[in-house]
Amino acid sequence: MPQLRAPIAVAPPSVPRTAGTTPDRWTTGGHRVAVVAYDGMSAFETGIVTEVFGLPRPEFDVEWYDLRVCVEGGGPIRLVGGASMTTPFGLEALADADTVIVPGVSDVHADCSAELVAALRAAHGRGARVVSICSGAFALAAAGLLDDQRATTHWRYAALLRQRFPAVGVDADVLYVDNGDVLTSAGSAAGLDLCLHLVRQDFGASIANAVARRLVVPPHRDGGQAQYIETPVPADLDDDRIVASMTWAMAHLDQEITVGSLATQAHMSRRSYLRHFARSSGTSPIRWLISQRIQASLPLLENGNASVEEIAAKIGFASTVTYRHHFAKEMRTSPSAYRRAFRAATGDARR
Repeated sequence: MPQLRAPIAVAPPSVPRTAGTTPDRWTTGGHRVAVVAYDGMSAFETGIVTEVFGLPRPEFDVEWYDLRVCVEGGGPIRLVGGASMTTPFGLEALADADTVIVPGVSDVHADCSAELVAALRAAHGRGARVVSICSGAFALAAAGLLDDQRATTHWRYAALLRQRFPAVGVDADVLYVDNGDVLTSAGSAAGLDLCLHLVRQDFGASIANAVARRLVVPPHRDGGQAQYIETPVPADLDDDRIVASMTWAMAHLDQEITVGSLATQAHMSRRSYLRHFARSSGTSPIRWLISQRIQASLPLLENGNASVEEIAAKIGFASTVTYRHHFAKEMRTSPSAYRRAFRAATGDARR
């Protein structure tokens, strides 16, 4: 089982402390995640992070994440709808977090505070993974963490991000961008895809897929998938017929699957199915299916000793050549190179 990287031992640079808060020990020895909440935010924005990183996962034989919700300047803060939230943690929690998440900013037209900018720079400077969701990209850009980097944000903010921070390579056509230690995602729901991507990096495909199932979300969407620009809130995002066809496909990846067979599972005509699938998922059935087969191959490469040829057949590719082609296109490496890199990173000597 892959293990999380060890907590960083380098002494962190000084970060401004928030008045009225007392730094406390992290609850566990797990990977430390700090999420920055702000006044006027939607509870959904922190809820995404809390669901993935904050809920205990005793069903997994790993030490799960240790989450802190932080507020700049102390609390309480107001949430959309009239609720309020308090937390004892201020920006000082970023000083020893392994991952820092900024789910948004209160005003995309205003400058971020000097305190937040300093805390983000300090965290990144000592090696923390820094992540933004939706408009949180503006905070990362203000800290200079996106200079000369490809990044994304919600499609409605893309032009403004490009205008305010011309050094940032804004890509409004993807769900998330992974630059290694700096990651950005599109609208709030895309943040869930990015959070699951982080779990996959930290614990592997099997656990990430299990978390997704517990959240009852559609199967994995890759970062290069298009945002819902033409239909930002698809009317049938929760279409049970599409979800049912996806579930069926995931259970039969080793078989030949066509658009016609998927449409049959959804009790739709082929033409209707193509239209509804695109509206629900933002991609085509074939592209989605190829992605699922690639993702299904990752745990086989990570944990098993089957040959690439055997894996290609097991996940439903007609030939090894086709599998290698699509794997390289999606993962930007070969199956064999992925296996070697993964096992080298996790200390697994098997080949």
